[in-house]
Amino acid sequence: MLRRRRFKQSKTLHERLAEEAARLREEAQALAPGRRREMLLRRARQDETAIQIESWLHSTGLRAPT
Repeated sequence: MLRRRRFKQSKTLHERLAEEAARLREEAQALAPGRRREMLLRRARQDETAIQIESWLHSTGLRAPT
């Protein structure tokens, strides 16, 4: 039977998403307007949305439905 290779993340999901979003925005700024630049900006916005969702899910205001 094959075993899954597991490793512990050294950074939180929030940190990884924020770094990727910043990297994508920097890369997009270096490009001329076009399809590739729009794709990078879209991925950066998706990462930022994921950060908001992740922080919403981990907020203390959330309660299980009763």
